[in-house]
Amino acid sequence: MDLEKSEPRRLYQVWRGSNKFLFGGRLIFGPDVGSLFLSTFLIAGPVLAFCIKILFIIKHCLRAKQNALPWYPILIVAVVLTMLDIFFLFLTSSRDPGIVPRNSKPPESDETIEINTPSMEWVNGRTPHLKLPRTKDVLVNGHTIKVKFCDTCLLYRPPRASHCSICNNCVQRFDHHCPWVGQCIGIRNYRFFYMFISTSTILCLYVFVVSWYITFHRKGGVWKAMSADILSDVLIVYCFIAVWFVGGLTVFHFYLISTNQTTYENFRYRYDKKENPYHKGMIKNFKEVFFSRIPPSMNDFRAFVEEEEVMVMEPTDHNYMGGNTHSSKEKIDIEMGTKFGEESGLMLPDILRNLEYDDIEENMKYRQENEINDSEQCIGPIDQESEGPDSSFEENTEERNSFTVEAKTNSEELNDTVVSEQTTSSVQS
Repeated sequence: MDLEKSEPRRLYQVWRGSNKFLFGGRLIFGPDVGSLFLSTFLIAGPVLAFCIKILFIIKHCLRAKQNALPWYPILIVAVVLTMLDIFFLFLTSSRDPGIVPRNSKPPESDETIEINTPSMEWVNGRTPHLKLPRTKDVLVNGHTIKVKFCDTCLLYRPPRASHCSICNNCVQRFDHHCPWVGQCIGIRNYRFFYMFISTSTILCLYVFVVSWYITFHRKGGVWKAMSADILSDVLIVYCFIAVWFVGGLTVFHFYLISTNQTTYENFRYRYDKKENPYHKGMIKNFKEVFFSRIPPSMNDFRAFVEEEEVMVMEPTDHNYMGGNTHSSKEKIDIEMGTKFGEESGLMLPDILRNLEYDDIEENMKYRQENEINDSEQCIGPIDQESEGPDSSFEENTEERNSFTVEAKTNSEELNDTVVSEQTTSSVQS
């Protein structure tokens, strides 16, 4: 009976990262997407209270037959800023930040370096006999940049890329993983992230200033107005605290953009002692971030994958650092490689792998038994010394000594023969 053919699966269904997808892979979020709802509430909640406050003021002006026209633009601006803020938040969170596709196997042999360097390491697991350098040099704008090999994605990371431990992906121009957005910030969403934090800063300042204006223009003094208008007091305190957070981020990222750095590079002091190869001047740096074309995604998450690719995408256990037990021979294979003798001309690993320790242990046991027999024979003549003459004691002593010498000589000859035979067979193989 023929086995039923499994239904084709899309890339997002077998994706090995920690991302979460919506609408059939059209939207991609980070694993902590729940923080997106918290951020939306922290933005929309205070603004909703502010808009209700403005509506009450408009209603009061209409009842008192006063001019309420200036309050309408204030309400409209607050609504527009809030919609823009949430829109940029959604664009930042639901967009591919620039994920580098994983490799199903390590780079080909022509991409590896064939010389022995301290950075050489054996890639255990899938390819136990493939030697790869941990880093390699790449030329960027006339500067030599070292790129690292990612053991998870099985690739050399592009310049400025890094592996996010939360999303479990390598991201181009990795800036950081934002917990408030629930997504990595990379080359494809950094522009929207900066627009999000800058819009949040403007919105906080706007609500703060208008709330202060309402409080100051109440009759009866400031303290009396503050005690009578609790909502404005709460908005003032909330916006004062929030503006330090989002405002500080806006200023910090303004500095990063003007110097063409990422948060990851800045925190690691990458360019404190050497020149930044990506710095093009302040104006060109801003053009690169805000007016350059956003590169297309390197992953088509809705594309169907072949059955072999599905097997590759299935999670595998990578015990590179431990957790699995190896025999002594397997450890030698991992550390020395099976082609060690061919590359270096030394046959030591082969000798170690083919050496049989059982014969040596038997020889050691045989020698110990001979020594025990010798000691027992020494005790017998001493006990018989009182019964027999001195001549019989001397004869027994000579026989015992000659037997011990012959036994040691035979044991040494046997050990030399075993070792020489094993060494000869190893060299011939």
